Amino acid sequence: MENKNMKPRGKILLRLLSFIALIAGAFAIFKVWKLRSMGGQIPKYIYLAIFLIVVFYLIIAFCVCKKIKKQKKLEKNIKKKALYTALVIYILACGSAFFVTRFVYNYAGSFNKEYIEYSSSLITLKEKNCKNVKDVNDYTIGILSNKDSEDGYIIPQKMIKKYKLEDENEIKEYDSYQEMMSELLSNKLDAIFIPTDYAPIFNGIEGYENITERTKIIVKKSQKFKKSSTSKREVSSRGKSVKNPFTILLLGVDSNQEGLDKNTVANGDSLILITFNPKTLNATMLSIPRDSYVPIACWSGKPENKITHAAAYGTDCMMSTIENYFDVKIDYYAKINFKGMVQLVNALGGIDVDVPKDLCTDDSNRSGEVCIKAGHQHLDGEGALVLSRNRKQLANGDLGRGENQQIVIKAMIDKIKSIKSASQFLKVLDTISNNFDSNFTNDQILSFYSIAEDLMNNDLATNKTDLVNIQQLYLLGSGQMIYDERARMVLWDYIPNESSRKDIIKAMKTNLGLVDHDVVKSFSFSIDEEYEKTVIGKGPYNSGSNYKLVPDFTGKTKEQAQSLANQYGIRVTFDGASGTVVSQSVPTNKRTDKLSGAITLTLSRKTEEPKKEETKKEEKKEEKTEEKEKEKEEDKDKDKDKEENQTGNQGGNTE
Repeated sequence: MENKNMKPRGKILLRLLSFIALIAGAFAIFKVWKLRSMGGQIPKYIYLAIFLIVVFYLIIAFCVCKKIKKQKKLEKNIKKKALYTALVIYILACGSAFFVTRFVYNYAGSFNKEYIEYSSSLITLKEKNCKNVKDVNDYTIGILSNKDSEDGYIIPQKMIKKYKLEDENEIKEYDSYQEMMSELLSNKLDAIFIPTDYAPIFNGIEGYENITERTKIIVKKSQKFKKSSTSKREVSSRGKSVKNPFTILLLGVDSNQEGLDKNTVANGDSLILITFNPKTLNATMLSIPRDSYVPIACWSGKPENKITHAAAYGTDCMMSTIENYFDVKIDYYAKINFKGMVQLVNALGGIDVDVPKDLCTDDSNRSGEVCIKAGHQHLDGEGALVLSRNRKQLANGDLGRGENQQIVIKAMIDKIKSIKSASQFLKVLDTISNNFDSNFTNDQILSFYSIAEDLMNNDLATNKTDLVNIQQLYLLGSGQMIYDERARMVLWDYIPNESSRKDIIKAMKTNLGLVDHDVVKSFSFSIDEEYEKTVIGKGPYNSGSNYKLVPDFTGKTKEQAQSLANQYGIRVTFDGASGTVVSQSVPTNKRTDKLSGAITLTLSRKTEEPKKEETKKEEKKEEKTEEKEKEKEEDKDKDKDKEENQTGNQGGNTE
């Protein structure tokens, strides 16, 4: 690709520029081609860009290769400069295309953190005379039995090996952190391995709020893991297209630190399950109360417990737990940091929402209080956090908070439509990329462009509330105080209504196109009454789903306790003869369907041998009685003798 009339130095430069142009063009085509997954109008521009890259390169190559023998209008050096300039411009254009597309692709990739840092600690009670790991001798140490857990088993095993903890200590495996902590506090364990940021695992358990003040860390270790190698969820939906109906789980993380490059799943504070149908632009949104009493998928036997406790064992455990309970496959997850949400709302310029009531809560740094007023409000990031975080001031607690979180999400979706400047868009991307983690691939994230394009072109999009047709779902239930086998205490649980659960499952599957939609053939309304949209899952339903629980037998007589046991269908045995029940072998509020065998009730009066002192008293009494009897007999004999003597004397006198 050179002109024979050129000098050797010119030929070398031309060859070098031609080679660079060829490489730059190839890289530009490769990067631009990857953007085709964005869909919509983008592929047309991609194909045009690739066509222009190839055509311009061919034109330049033709000019370089052509043998110019006659020069009529321009001097030889001017033609050489023109070729050099064209090649340089072409290289710069290809380089710009390469870096711009790489920038977009890398931004998409930042939404899926490749590595996550996990940290595990060996902890003990503060009063324990243990200053460092060298003092750990003759200890019984608890460790999680799940061999796939990074901070519960894998890292602790490395610490055990490093410090040779198996040599002089006993290592016991447990299904849950709650059970280990309970054993530690009752001194049945001397130390336990647990995630370093363990406080959030126990924050919702009464009596464990100040757990960090009662315990101390002996030694800790951190390690980064590649998500794709530790989680099946990271690769399970890689081949799925977001242009087809899908399900996504939003995990709200209430963390004091920014970013999600460290494992913060134990801080899971909100759960929102969304189904989305890109073909109909319909979505369902369900807020799952954190205290929902459901089977935990990653625990042996899948026992029921608070769903929030599944978060401590990884995203896979939480997703499997929700999948099993709601009978729907979860394709993707998105983890969002609440502190990052403050920045995101600010980057959007605030949101407009209807606040249900006056609310106050801690700010994002937990260093002060922020309050918002009831009514239609324009909220900044801190105000949006108050609405999303507060549950203690709401009449229906966590359920009310879930509804408020849905309000915030919908307001943010509507506000995205108003983004017009490139700088604001980049600011939003920066905020999301730092405080967002998911299992979406780059191509899947880029594909959302076509969905956004459909939303913007939707005739209903002129009304912000109709940008996406979101159907709110509600998991109805009731509260019950149930004995927790792992925490070893009675805790408040939210028992979902079975009929509500079934209606929710049907609504989600309908939106996903898995079951046929029920056509509403009749509709009635009154002009005098304000129309209220039906919320699926709210009922009303005729029956509840509460459990039968072991009653408190203490203080009852044997007859009363037996009668109560008969009412509950419980078998009981008694230890004692009579009196009232002073203790029972099974704790109060334990589920009756989890009983094995009879409950032993201890009565206050027992059948025992008489005490020695009482026996002596009785013997003394008997001795005294015998002595008295003897005295009486002696007195009788004396009286008899007297009578006989008197009779003899009288007879003698008569004679």
